[in-house]
Amino acid sequence: MAVSDLFVRRSWLSKRAIVLPLLAVALAGCGTSAKNDTFDLSASVSGDGGPAAKNRQILVQQPTALKALDSEQIVIRVSSSEIQYLAKAQWSDKLPRMVQAKLVEAYENSGKLGGVGIPGQGLAIDYQVVTDIRAFEIATGNGGQAVVEISAKILNDRNGSVRAQKVFRQAVPAGGGSTDGFVKALDRAFSSVSSEIVDWTLKSI
Repeated sequence: MAVSDLFVRRSWLSKRAIVLPLLAVALAGCGTSAKNDTFDLSASVSGDGGPAAKNRQILVQQPTALKALDSEQIVIRVSSSEIQYLAKAQWSDKLPRMVQAKLVEAYENSGKLGGVGIPGQGLAIDYQVVTDIRAFEIATGNGGQAVVEISAKILNDRNGSVRAQKVFRQAVPAGGGSTDGFVKALDRAFSSVSSEIVDWTLKSI
């Protein structure tokens, strides 16, 4: 074997010896990456303030939301123009899908409707509930508050007219600064808002 060929072979083997350990480290890093703590929301127990509407069936659309809220991330509002996300924590699904599911549960928990569904379930619908998530965050000002604000409309499914519309907002103390405290505070605020939406819907239809 020529000296030049021997040099090239040894050089290639040397590079291969370096690359393989680096690849192993990269794969090991992927396999041991830390996972975020994952949290869910509660549905309100009942809508005791509204009358029964057993002859009505409603459809709950998936809420709209700005991109900052349309994710699994938990929002921390640092100022009016700046947000961050809570480290090592996330919702169990994208926030709009969670809110939709928990609103359906809240309506069902009231026991006062003929039926509740989401798009694709084939129900004969009387009214649609259309919502927009305007705030779902921990606001760091004023000692820290969990703020949930949802705009809701009730649409007549027969003619598309707006039967009623209202903005629901709740702010509660943020719970001492821990991740668990933040999530529990957001859950309390959302539970209150969802209960109000159920009562308002029952009174409006």
